[in-house]
Amino acid sequence: MAEHRSMQRAALLDAARSLLSEGGTEALTFPALAERTGLARSSVYEYFRSRAAVVEELCEVDFPVWAAEVEAAMSVAGGADAKIEAYVRKQLELVGDRRHRAVVAISASELDAGAREKIRAAHGGLVAMIVEALADLGHAEPRLAAMLLQGVVDAAVRRIELGAAEHPDAITEAAVAMALRGVRG
Repeated sequence: MAEHRSMQRAALLDAARSLLSEGGTEALTFPALAERTGLARSSVYEYFRSRAAVVEELCEVDFPVWAAEVEAAMSVAGGADAKIEAYVRKQLELVGDRRHRAVVAISASELDAGAREKIRAAHGGLVAMIVEALADLGHAEPRLAAMLLQGVVDAAVRRIELGAAEHPDAITEAAVAMALRGVRG
């Protein structure tokens, strides 16, 4: 029975990822989740009390996976410059990944405190790594620089998501160049 429940929960989370990547948070409704999974709407409520609860669980499950991929890319990079480049490149590479698309949709939406806290915690590890790389480059304000650098990444993510005129590779290269030139101050 417990195994069946966890399979249904996983199916609901997967349906939530699809809905988020297709239509953002507005698309994530209990009727849509019920329809995608073939469960009765009342059954969806047995698993999650609200949309916020679905989002919170997705954050808990998907953010660490995404953060770990960025962390792995950074850990094999030699030197501060290479780490910064890996930090930018890997995040932009993950834009095409369905999990990451759901994460982007979640980040862009109005979140309750619980979900925001989980996102902050997952981002915290990444930011700490980039702060260290920036400090190694001799940056006077590594935390501030890290926040601004993430702003460049977020802007590039949105540009790719929107299907902007530029090719995603061109957006990635521009973001990497800006990050590497910009962090030198």
